[in-house]
Amino acid sequence: MTAFDLVIRNGHVATSEDEFDTDIGVTDGRIAALGAGLEEGTEEIDAAGKLITPGGVDSHCHVEQISANGVWTADDWFTATRSAACGGTTTIIPFACQHRGNSLRDVVQAYHEMAGPKAVIDYAFHLIVSDPTAQVLGQELPALIKDGYTSFKIYLTYDALMLTDRQFLDVLAVARRDGAMVMVHAENNDMIAWMAERLLQAGLRAPKFHAVARPMLVEREATHRSIALAELVDVPVLIVHVSGAEAIEQIRWARDRGLKVYAETCPQYLFLTADDMDKPGLEGAKHMCSPPPR
Repeated sequence: MTAFDLVIRNGHVATSEDEFDTDIGVTDGRIAALGAGLEEGTEEIDAAGKLITPGGVDSHCHVEQISANGVWTADDWFTATRSAACGGTTTIIPFACQHRGNSLRDVVQAYHEMAGPKAVIDYAFHLIVSDPTAQVLGQELPALIKDGYTSFKIYLTYDALMLTDRQFLDVLAVARRDGAMVMVHAENNDMIAWMAERLLQAGLRAPKFHAVARPMLVEREATHRSIALAELVDVPVLIVHVSGAEAIEQIRWARDRGLKVYAETCPQYLFLTADDMDKPGLEGAKHMCSPPPR
């Protein structure tokens, strides 16, 4: 009987803290041993000259998620997780999205039913809270936090998802009391609607005008407001998909004052600019996202 189900030999391992040459023994799908000259495995892979890293964790993605107007994201749980695995990502944390009128607990159950039969890697969920009723705030969110769903996202834009500042404060208060992290899509909805209305009236409908309707100050204002509301409640907050320097300046200002404000960005803000939306036809349209590339 072999000692391991799988032994990966002669690889160069890089972790978050160190790098070294070693063999890796795997049993029941888990790393069981690291060391030189490990005993034989049922399966063996020679990784000489290869770099071996832990599987990646993608903590911000949208998989088989339906919008308020009935549009589904392109990937289902099989295609998304297969693609992730091919790129070295072994855990994803997409969003279980509540739409108004729905029980948050029922939403989580529905997303598990979609994911379970199809996912080929590990997954967890952030929660999207769009309808913070008394039942959601008083019963469902606290129970879900206790069950391990300790991060949830709120929107300051999109009419079907956005919360008022008062609702945002209520969600922050639950996070403070029960120990959770609130993530924020920070854009000023009224500014966007005001700009978009005038662009449409002028017949300016090309993809590039998506960025004109959502200038950096829209994100800057909402980022600052999110920080202020979190400061009032005295709770950490995470600003998601930060797209440019002016929002970063607000976050740095808060952190310099000792506030627990965190941030992330996404690949589109590192590799694309607003000019990509000015390409002809679908070439421009396929680069649209919110906030837009700068």
